[in-house]
Amino acid sequence: VFDLTCRKDPCFVKFSEMEKMANIQAEINEVQPLLLSKFCFCFSRAMQFYFLGKKCEILQDMNRHLEAILKEEKALRKRLIKPRCQDSLPIEASFHKYIVELLTEAVTFIENLESHLQTVRSIPHIPNIVKDMNTALTKTEVLVVELEELVDQILKWRELQKEVYSD
Repeated sequence: VFDLTCRKDPCFVKFSEMEKMANIQAEINEVQPLLLSKFCFCFSRAMQFYFLGKKCEILQDMNRHLEAILKEEKALRKRLIKPRCQDSLPIEASFHKYIVELLTEAVTFIENLESHLQTVRSIPHIPNIVKDMNTALTKTEVLVVELEELVDQILKWRELQKEVYSD
């Protein structure tokens, strides 16, 4: 008679090991999302603290800068009120002649600036202007030819009048 309960078959041992592994894997699958969510939560909190720390540092730097400005408020007001045009750069005497020439050219340039700007603005219209000028030139040439014919007719009429009055 066979004793089936005491005998451990290698295939049943493998099956029970596989079942244990499946149970362990199921437990891991249940615990893993919880661990992942806890990890993500902790990581996000850590990142929040990191960025809050950085923002705090930036704000502290800005605060120190503004405090320094407030300490120098009187000096800044004096500098802002003082006209800058009275400040001058030291220029060697040998260059004074060139500075005078440069200033003269600068004044001339500023005086002619509006006309130069007008010229630059008219550049896109140049092809139309040239076309109009060609049309005007053609009309002028036609008028010159007509005028020459009229002058010839007047001279002929004058000659005829001289002949009529001389007879």
